[in-house]
Amino acid sequence: MIAIIGGGGAGLMAGGFLSSFGQSVTIFDGNEKCGKKIYITGKGRCNLTNACSAEEYLNNVVRGQKFMMGAIRRFSPQDTIDFFENNGLKTKIERGARVFPLSDKASDVTKTLLKTCKDCNIRLNEKVESVVFDKTTNKFILTTSKCIMHFDKVIVATGGKSYSLTGSTGDGYKFARMFGHNIIKPCGALCAIEIKDKFASSIMGLPLKNVELKCKFDGKRKSLFGEMMFTDKGITGPIVLSMSSFINRSENVELAVDFKPALSEEELETRILRDFSVNQNKNLTYILRGLLPKNFVPVFLNKAGLDGEKKVNSVTASERKIIVSTLKNFELSFSKLYPLDSGIVTSGGVDLKEINPKSMESKLQKGLYFIVEVLDIDCGVFLCKINN
Repeated sequence: MIAIIGGGGAGLMAGGFLSSFGQSVTIFDGNEKCGKKIYITGKGRCNLTNACSAEEYLNNVVRGQKFMMGAIRRFSPQDTIDFFENNGLKTKIERGARVFPLSDKASDVTKTLLKTCKDCNIRLNEKVESVVFDKTTNKFILTTSKCIMHFDKVIVATGGKSYSLTGSTGDGYKFARMFGHNIIKPCGALCAIEIKDKFASSIMGLPLKNVELKCKFDGKRKSLFGEMMFTDKGITGPIVLSMSSFINRSENVELAVDFKPALSEEELETRILRDFSVNQNKNLTYILRGLLPKNFVPVFLNKAGLDGEKKVNSVTASERKIIVSTLKNFELSFSKLYPLDSGIVTSGGVDLKEINPKSMESKLQKGLYFIVEVLDIDCGVFLCKINN
């Protein structure tokens, strides 16, 4: 008899496979329904995986890449797509190689997983409170909110600690500690970034497209190309969320935005000179509106220390250099990441050194397994252009 604690995507998938092999499986979930977090993923559409090779997927794993290597090569992103297709869920591939259900309904993903678990005993509204191993019977004793049960093996699939309203309250860390496991401090991943710059609130909701977010941290450099947006106190969007996974354990972080990543400084200056030559009697604000979103121009001028009313025919060479350098390296003052509970996924968790990567079994307790987000892995990055 096998117990699975957590009826999310990982727990349901494990339950489906195990029951198909003739195992007796009981799935415990403290919520009123399984897959509660699935319903909010991908803005209610659920990004199942990415249509890419195992190697490409692994190259985008921020933490735990070596640990996951064997598992991803044995069950690749294409295997994930095939799993859902073979169980009746039609899929489609969108921009960024993201795979979604054809129906655009995350609920259909949950229904498909539940269908594979038709032979499992699913116990809803039943929270597991403790897990103990009885050496005399070689059984695990699970105490739940409703009863006490005995099992041969236990799989912990409780998820991390983000979006706690969906049931991800960090219970898996508690169970791991009961067996002596070390927990790497959980922190947010794929979450927005707070900045100290006061102008953020004045342009809240402003999107930036085809820009490059550059970052220096711990002696490293990362840059991500794509889209981002300003919030009331910081920045968010695909490249920001991805960047958060790289910097969530760093304190000294420097951020900057390149508004024209496709152009070198020399090429950008040539373009600006061309714009100046055909608009000599226009003011600087007018020219910048051709290079930046209209609402961002006042923020840019303030950062660069320039007068937007100045006619371009009187802009000096040194001022032009400032425009170019600020467009290519608009600095943002990093404050911190948004709170852990706002992260799409959790970074940190059960120390990978204490888990067998071939089976996900604990090295400290035979018959005890930990899977996916409860572990110290971070594989939730977006597939975007990454420059080291």
